Amino acid sequence: MPTHRIFVPCLLLGVILMHGCTATSANPPRPARINHVVFFKLKNPEDAVELIHDCDTKLATIPGVVAYFAGPHMETGRASVDADYDVGFYVGFMQETAYREYVEHPAHKAVVKKWKPRLESLLVRDVLDETPDLMRGTSW
Repeated sequence: MPTHRIFVPCLLLGVILMHGCTATSANPPRPARINHVVFFKLKNPEDAVELIHDCDTKLATIPGVVAYFAGPHMETGRASVDADYDVGFYVGFMQETAYREYVEHPAHKAVVKKWKPRLESLLVRDVLDETPDLMRGTSW
């Protein structure tokens, strides 16, 4: 049997295995430079499905949003995890102008107006990710 018939499949297998190993050790992609995280505690926890729907349909589609999720608290049984909220919400932006435009967008203002009276509490955090890899090739 010619040597190349054995060598080529072995070479391909080696490349595939090496790629698989490097892919699993790489860091996951970073979703956004500006990360806006909100935890809602509702007066009526049964309203969570409606709030998530409003976030999905009204906030996730605002121009400039590059990453998004909304969902209920996940019970993990870990005492160190704060469970004092009904809905967690995240939205990410690449530029500060997009974040400011999101805050002033009519859809955002309408959601705030609708839900503010229905909240027991609200926790908002903004996180800036200035990781060099995330910023490479972009202009802020």
